[in-house]
Amino acid sequence: MSAPTTTLRTTVRTTDAVTALGTVLGVWAHPDDEAYLSAGLIAAAAAAGQRVVVVTATRGEHGTDDPDRWPPARLVRARSREIVDCLAALHPAIEHRFLGDASGRCHLDGALVADPGDDVVDELAAIIAEVDPDTVLTFGPDGITGHRDHRAVSAWTDRALERVPTTPRLLHAAVTETWVRRFGEFVEPMDDAGDAFVPCPDAELAVDLELDGEVLDRKLAALRAQATQTAALEAATGSERYRDSLAGEYFRPAATLFEGS
Repeated sequence: MSAPTTTLRTTVRTTDAVTALGTVLGVWAHPDDEAYLSAGLIAAAAAAGQRVVVVTATRGEHGTDDPDRWPPARLVRARSREIVDCLAALHPAIEHRFLGDASGRCHLDGALVADPGDDVVDELAAIIAEVDPDTVLTFGPDGITGHRDHRAVSAWTDRALERVPTTPRLLHAAVTETWVRRFGEFVEPMDDAGDAFVPCPDAELAVDLELDGEVLDRKLAALRAQATQTAALEAATGSERYRDSLAGEYFRPAATLFEGS
């Protein structure tokens, strides 16, 4: 950790500016969360020589509309490979951990709860302590889409951060009003709770990235590596529209519990 202030002096608006985030740790629920919400950011950070670590809570074994073709055991194997290929497409230095690897306990996709027990929180806290990040990226309490797993991972991260001696900057994934207006067709199918995709005012954003060029191409390639999750959506929406929808990456500061000097 390079001892940053937890509140950014200016909003990160370019990939060159992600150096202000220092060492970055992402904590997510499913393979592909990290790519949709932060692929450009973490690719740029790794390319700048910053340490980037991605933690995933589940293997995503129920992430399919075709369970006959993709029974859980088969989908676990596929998605475990896909996230490796996805992160490699972003930058070979990006590290990845599945929660549960240390204990041999896999967390079931779709079944995460806000209070998973001390052993789970302690495992995540141990990863945070080892990585010693300057910035932690994760879901806010709304989970963006309202997904129960997303909300649970947000709560796990809060609890784990209470157990580490340092105070990293905590940023929650967000969307903007402009993004919701432009890409409304993506919102409704992913609204798991009827209250998803509440826009963050632009003035409150700590990260407000609009990717283009090579970085956006790299993000698209990374998501295509997770074909079990992305191929059908890209085919349905068209490659150009799908690529455009990936350009925005937005994060807001977490509540004041983890803000300090």
